[in-house]
Order: sequence, then C-alpha cells, then structure tokens
Amino acid sequence: MEKQLATMGEQIKLARLRRRYSATMIAERANISRATLWKVEKGDAGVAIGIYARVLAAIGLGNDITLLARDDELGRIIQDSELLHKREK
Repeated sequence: MEKQLATMGEQIKLARLRRRYSATMIAERANISRATLWKVEKGDAGVAIGIYARVLAAIGLGNDITLLARDDELGRIIQDSELLHKREK
C-alpha cells in the first residue's frame, strides 16, 4: 500500500507542477497547510482521504476521485459468477 500511496502523491505533485501552481496556492485552495500538502505529495498514509480529495479539487482534478475502482475486474468476475449461479438454481 505504501508504494501505491507514494505513486499517487507523486502524480498529484506532477499535476500541480505541470499546471505551474505553487504549493502555497494549492494549500490555500484546499484549506490545508503547506506541510499537509507536502505529506499528500509524499503519499503519507496518515493523511485523511478527504484531504487528498480536496487537493485534487484544488488542482482541478476533483472528478478523478470518482475514477477509483472504475475498472474493478475482480469485482466484475465475482459478480458475474454469482449471477450465473443464481440462474442455474
């Protein structure tokens, strides 16, 4: 899990830098401290998911949070398997 959080934090930071937004500006928009933004950009597991969502919104990527688990391949397999078993009964 730590690796995924670190990757997510890095992607958030790169998105901010690509848009040429300062850390101060994003922290103010997200209503967090620069230290908290730094933790988000490092993928700190101690930061609440709501803070990550606020940072994404401040950068202009607020809709990206809805993309989580959109392609839930395992979930679809399980669901389809259960549906097939119900039809057989």
